[in-house]
Amino acid sequence: MAFTLSSGAIPMAPQPDDSLIPSGVRRRRIALPDRGVEIALLDWGGDGPVALLHHANGFCAALWAPVAERLRECFRVVAMDARGHGDSSMPAEGAVAEAFDWTTMAADVGVVAAELLKESGDRQLGLGLGHSFGGTLTLAAESARPGLYRRIVLADPVIPPTPAMLAEMDWGDRPPLAELARRRRDIWPNRDVARERLAGKALFARWTPRALDLYLGEGLGDREDGQVELKCSREVEALIFESSASLNLFECVTSVAAPSLFLWARDGNFPRTVYEELCRGMGETRIVDADAGHLIPMEAPDWVADRVLEFCSER
Repeated sequence: MAFTLSSGAIPMAPQPDDSLIPSGVRRRRIALPDRGVEIALLDWGGDGPVALLHHANGFCAALWAPVAERLRECFRVVAMDARGHGDSSMPAEGAVAEAFDWTTMAADVGVVAAELLKESGDRQLGLGLGHSFGGTLTLAAESARPGLYRRIVLADPVIPPTPAMLAEMDWGDRPPLAELARRRRDIWPNRDVARERLAGKALFARWTPRALDLYLGEGLGDREDGQVELKCSREVEALIFESSASLNLFECVTSVAAPSLFLWARDGNFPRTVYEELCRGMGETRIVDADAGHLIPMEAPDWVADRVLEFCSER
């Protein structure tokens, strides 16, 4: 499969209105006063048990829209913005390392899941679907409460390196991801300029046009001076990268009860053997290869939705 942006003139960037996220999708927030944050949700509704979706570091819930629309036939679909992302609040203590520890953020997922279970009256969420670090947090939330989800699908989840792995890692000439995040441009005069600058970058080269529209419309916020900026600040994204070793996923997965499907990106960041090693510590698991890069949901949303629906239809 090949997933590329259409060629030709760059169209006008969408403005943040209901054309990207239909008006029938409910925008809401769950206050977590004990955790010092409010978590923003996009609730697509739908029939069936709740599916809780989580985005990648630096992105937002809205990027799940093409997948969420497909999943509504089987689930009530809810996507969350992580703390400091999208329309969720910053933690009370601000952009400090402790507030963006991966175990802390996984606990946010667990608390949001518990609130959704109270609303639905169900004992389990029907599905946990996470991309990149969102997949890692989903898996960690299941580990903390085995059986939280009926099934889990993880799109190229991040495997946080243990301290021993970090000591052995050789970055060569590549800057660490946190350093790259802090260098990232985060303010543009308007969304049209942002589109022109971002569309030509390798990170976005394989995205669908709608995914880029959603990112520009929902991942950028309006400033008082008329410019636009990333809703997830460079510092927050960097802190999350830096704190990844706070979570030992190889220890977590031994208590995971939900059958789990890994979507491995052939052109992604992790060798398949790492996922195979992780799965050996789990129960019912499967790995499916995706002919895509690390940002699978933005490159191949229909393929992701197909794999999720197939997996969840199995007895």
